[in-house]
Amino acid sequence: MNKAFVKESDGDDDDEDIALPSVPAGSKNYMTPQGHQRIKDELLHLIDEERPEVVRVVSWAASNGDRSENGDYLYGKKRLREIDRRIRFLTKRLDNAEVVDPSVHHGSDQIFFGATVTYENQRGEAHTVTIVGIDELDPLKGRISWISPVARALTKAREGDEVVLQTPAGLEQLTILEVSYPAPQ
Repeated sequence: MNKAFVKESDGDDDDEDIALPSVPAGSKNYMTPQGHQRIKDELLHLIDEERPEVVRVVSWAASNGDRSENGDYLYGKKRLREIDRRIRFLTKRLDNAEVVDPSVHHGSDQIFFGATVTYENQRGEAHTVTIVGIDELDPLKGRISWISPVARALTKAREGDEVVLQTPAGLEQLTILEVSYPAPQ
């Protein structure tokens, strides 16, 4: 079938963002101020710098004539669709964002959004995680989403408490060693 007759995606299935979890129904998209700023900066970079540059390249390529075999034109159009998809995604995320400043809990030993928690599992292995928004997660750096099973098990517990985490291997006991929050600015 000729591509001219194939309906293009309306952008709701954001291919590049499939790996990110979606916000649970009825919940807000919680973010730290730093995460909110990072997403805002990325959006502004796409709108103010990257998209205009790609539009300039596509315009130049289109002016060269035959577009069917023009790599700059074809790649540029594809890249423009990717940028526009990302802009729509980031705009939706920012529109639904609830910015939560974790420093309001500075000095508290109870675990809420934004806490950095050190806990120990039954095998004596210590782990340190920071509970952040779904758009800020980075498990390799210990930044876990507030909707993750570990974060849900830890939330509202205090230093010294033991919590139970349901894992695929069964129940696991976690002992909370330390809770900290960033200092207010």
